[in-house]
Amino acid sequence: MFIPAAQSAYRTLRKTQPRVRLNSLFKNGYSSKVEYKPIRSVLVANRGEIAIRVFRACTELGIKSVAVYSEQDKMHMHRQKADESYVVGKGLPPVEAYLNIPELIRVCKENDVDAVHPGYGFLSERSDFAQAVIDAGLRFIGPSPDVVQKMGDKVAARVAAIEAGVPIVPGTDGPVTTKEEALDFCKKHGLPVIFKAAYGGGGRGMRVVRKMEDVEESFQRASSEAKAAFGNGAMFIEKFIERPRHIEVQLLGDKAGNVVHLYERDCSVQRRHQKVVEIAPAPRLPIEIRDKMTEAAVRLARHVGYENAGTVEFLCDESGNFYFIEVNARLQVEHTVTEEITGIDLVQSQIRIAEGMTLPELGYTQDKIQPRGYAIQCRVTTEDPANDFQPNTGRLEVFRSGEGMGIRLDSASAYAGAIISPYYDSLLVKVISHASDLQSSASKMNRALREFRIRGVKTNIPFLLNVLENQKFLHGVLDTYFIDEHPQLFKFKPTLNRAQKLLNYMGEVLVNGPQTPLATTLKPALVTPHVPDVPLDLSPEALEREERGEAKVTEPPKGLREVLVCGGPEAFAKEVRSRKELLLMDTTFRDAHQSLLATRVRSHDLLKISPFVAHKFNNLYSLENWGGATFDVALRFLHECPWERLEEMRKRIPNIPFQMLLRGANAVGYTSYPDNVVYKFCELAVQTGMDIFRVFDSLNYLPNLILGMDAAGKAGGVVEAAISYTGDVSDPKRTKYDLKYYTNLADELVKAGTHVLCIKDMAGLLKPEAARLLITAIRDKHPDIPIHIHTHDTSGAGVASMLACANAGADVVDVAVDSMSGMTSQPSMGAVVASLQGTPLDTNVDLRTVSEYSAYWEQTRTLYAPFECTTTMRSGNADVYLNEIPGGQYTNLQFQAFSLGLGDFFEDVKKAYREANLLLGDIIKVTPSSKVVGDLAQFMVQNNLTADQVLERAEELSFPKSVVEYLQGSIGIPHGGFPEPLRSRVLKDMPRIEGRPGAELQDLDFDKLKSELKESHSSITNRDVMSAALYPQVTNDFLHFREKYGPVDKLDTRIFLTGPNVGEEFDVPLERGKTLSVKALAVSADLKPNGIREVFFELNGQLRAVHILDKEAVKEIHVHPKANKSNKSEVGAPMPGTVIDIRVQVGDKVEKGQPLVVLSAMKMEMVVQSPLAGVVKKLEIANGTKLEGEDLIMIIE
Repeated sequence: MFIPAAQSAYRTLRKTQPRVRLNSLFKNGYSSKVEYKPIRSVLVANRGEIAIRVFRACTELGIKSVAVYSEQDKMHMHRQKADESYVVGKGLPPVEAYLNIPELIRVCKENDVDAVHPGYGFLSERSDFAQAVIDAGLRFIGPSPDVVQKMGDKVAARVAAIEAGVPIVPGTDGPVTTKEEALDFCKKHGLPVIFKAAYGGGGRGMRVVRKMEDVEESFQRASSEAKAAFGNGAMFIEKFIERPRHIEVQLLGDKAGNVVHLYERDCSVQRRHQKVVEIAPAPRLPIEIRDKMTEAAVRLARHVGYENAGTVEFLCDESGNFYFIEVNARLQVEHTVTEEITGIDLVQSQIRIAEGMTLPELGYTQDKIQPRGYAIQCRVTTEDPANDFQPNTGRLEVFRSGEGMGIRLDSASAYAGAIISPYYDSLLVKVISHASDLQSSASKMNRALREFRIRGVKTNIPFLLNVLENQKFLHGVLDTYFIDEHPQLFKFKPTLNRAQKLLNYMGEVLVNGPQTPLATTLKPALVTPHVPDVPLDLSPEALEREERGEAKVTEPPKGLREVLVCGGPEAFAKEVRSRKELLLMDTTFRDAHQSLLATRVRSHDLLKISPFVAHKFNNLYSLENWGGATFDVALRFLHECPWERLEEMRKRIPNIPFQMLLRGANAVGYTSYPDNVVYKFCELAVQTGMDIFRVFDSLNYLPNLILGMDAAGKAGGVVEAAISYTGDVSDPKRTKYDLKYYTNLADELVKAGTHVLCIKDMAGLLKPEAARLLITAIRDKHPDIPIHIHTHDTSGAGVASMLACANAGADVVDVAVDSMSGMTSQPSMGAVVASLQGTPLDTNVDLRTVSEYSAYWEQTRTLYAPFECTTTMRSGNADVYLNEIPGGQYTNLQFQAFSLGLGDFFEDVKKAYREANLLLGDIIKVTPSSKVVGDLAQFMVQNNLTADQVLERAEELSFPKSVVEYLQGSIGIPHGGFPEPLRSRVLKDMPRIEGRPGAELQDLDFDKLKSELKESHSSITNRDVMSAALYPQVTNDFLHFREKYGPVDKLDTRIFLTGPNVGEEFDVPLERGKTLSVKALAVSADLKPNGIREVFFELNGQLRAVHILDKEAVKEIHVHPKANKSNKSEVGAPMPGTVIDIRVQVGDKVEKGQPLVVLSAMKMEMVVQSPLAGVVKKLEIANGTKLEGEDLIMIIE
């Protein structure tokens, strides 16, 4: 039954005069005279949640509450919850402030305090404190000083247990203060043993030792922790019992000698000997053992004359034998679960007993105290379970708790804006659940913890949830090895924390400017592009099909992809060739914006229009939407994952084939890779949604081309082998790349098994007459192979050339939607569609639909004003027939010229490009070979060199790296060979590559690469590994960026690039059914001493603030440097703390795993170990240095 709180009767009783009851004299020290004297004010010599717990009990009893607080705690909630509060320990270290007994007594005497409650920790088990309180004429709410002293001395407590007939564990006879004594005991009694602080508890200063060589180090660390926490480093040593349950019995005793137990708690779920989860009553504990244990606890309490609240702790082995550990002569952290199952308020009971009331008067007789249901307490701490539970400090940016029926919260400074300091215990909030059985109580706890939202610091909630879902826990099968033997408890699903990360990103942009380089000073337009409506078929027929499970009404009409999925690449190619109409490939999703907008178009804008394209352009041959430069630009500048882009586009466009650009053996990179990288890339691309691989080589080098074709084919993709076009087959004077050259290449590619043959006219050099000659020649030789033409409209003749190709027998031509066409992009979709209307080649594309599609991109293009090619290029230019600059490179080269200060000399750059091409042997120019020519051209202009001068001075000039590598053969062998004598003069005795560059490369070890990535990043997918195989540093930087700032691809483009305007309200759709509502409020004008500015937002109606380091302002402020996570040589602080021991000096050689530094925080000490072998190059710390998490400790070379 629950004990009713007779509140009114008690208040009446408190008002009566003090009275005296006579009792017989007990030899165990109980008083023969029990005086009742009301308490009118209580000072709590503690902080945090326990202080607030006592204040609440005082308020309910009508007693004035008084708090004390250190200087570091002046903003802490506990001082605000009391009726009065006073600062103590000015000038003292944070912990010592609460250990200053004379000052605590002074506060009591100066402010009319009647009694002192010690809470737990700090002075709660110091007998000298209890005595000082009594000597000052105050009441100590706890046991007598004699009992505190006897029970706090683990040796005296053992003696008392023996005298009371309570079983004990073998241990030292007295406190041990030297490592030599510890070593002697271990040698005499054997291992394992446990070191425990002789004058304190709570897991502080506790170590289990299983190896003799660890005895001295473990003793020193445990003793040091004990001294820091309790003021005395003496240790008690006892034999360590394997696989015990940790059971403790809650007691209440009065001054008249009455003692009752409030049943037991199971505290076996521990880590570092600190309790993590407590349960009351202990599940699966046989009643007969419970009765023996509780009877032994009561017997011991009576033997020592125990009064007030206390706990007797036992270890219980698998056979049911139990052994006395210690008595906690104070309130325990986990007293809450006992209160829940018995209905007894332990803190109020403590105060009432201190006033002189007896247990029978309070209604607490053993027969009336019965447990009901099960209660669980979880200690939510600011520790990172994924990082060895290292304490985490900082500012609580967000705090939202879990509540509801059956849930109790005991907390202190758990609110948004609270500062979690490194000076005290890491406990944030105690969550207590109560229900009729263990499983129901665990379910309530699980639900409550999942409702918590804590941002700004890491917590152990993911670990607690894993415990609560463990089947052994749910069935009460527990011992102190529970955590150690369940490694799955440490497998966490990373918390997304997307909203706070995005606020941090926007704050970073507002304080420090764009996080992606902007090519010009132009700003994104203040527009929201209109997305045309997607049709929804709600006809009876459509609804019936949906009912039958055939197709949802939201699904787009079928397209060519169905042929590919059902029949494979061969059937697809056959279907394409059989079509009478001219098929179109839309490049708007890739090459168009690569050419016009520096490849900067984001997934956000592509995905918005994707459903419309799927519904209205289902008859397209394909969408070119991936690969090429878009891959690394997505990672490098847009901070988004290219694989996720492909996956999300496939979800929205299931019916149109996707096409990507594969650079043969270079995959989507700019160099040669091991063969297995190319094969694995193609395999993963197909799995993610890619269909057609347009495979090319920048030099038309067949070995590279064929490797890419084989990789694409084996992955299950459509192989579209591309011949890169240059020169002019209609000009008989241009003999290097004549018609025979191209038809011979086509023969080889068809023989190699291509499904589709592509002519890749990357510079737009294919004139109408040349197009007729080339396509006719290939069609005559290969009547059954589909032919696809890709071009750029740099000269303005693109539409005419594509129509000539179509009339000559091409099956597919490339176009871009009108507002994204022309100049260095592809020919206009609308122009080609209109030109063929009513002809046998009619594309069957509705011109009105093209107009709607174009309107969207016309508006969207204005968002990318900083990258707009028309800033420097006003129109197409036929001089491309002279310089042969590829369309995708033309605008980039122009931007580069301006950034290098050569904007006024761009005409010179174009002329130099032509000269550089001829110097290099008149090569095929497409990425990466086009980059070689472009780099050489800009090198010539910067250094004012002519072609003749380059050739003459080749041996002395420092050429761009790309030029040297090309001449070495790193991207293949050009048609006609390398230019001489330029090659020999540049390379001299440098090594040369003969044959296919990647042929000699060893296969990449993907498993090893994944392991290396996991060392730096918490969550790594096979896609991340593939990206890292192609772009190691770029991928690493992207992963760090994503971990810090979250899914920035969800932000509107203008906000992503330049941030929101102050006062602006906008939505951020995270996923289906989840949208953030954000308002940018203000950026603080005042700079904090550490260089931080506060940026304020309103998120879903709630105020949020983020702290951003002002990178310009901080240049004038000394701030401790941070370790670069991506550089293993930089050793960072794994947790905030104070340096207490430095074990190396500059110049010392260190081995991997060697102790470097000892940090202390939250009363815990941690040894920082070396992550690698090397030599200490620089130390950034000294003893006493206070560090934040990730602060740089040292650099090791």
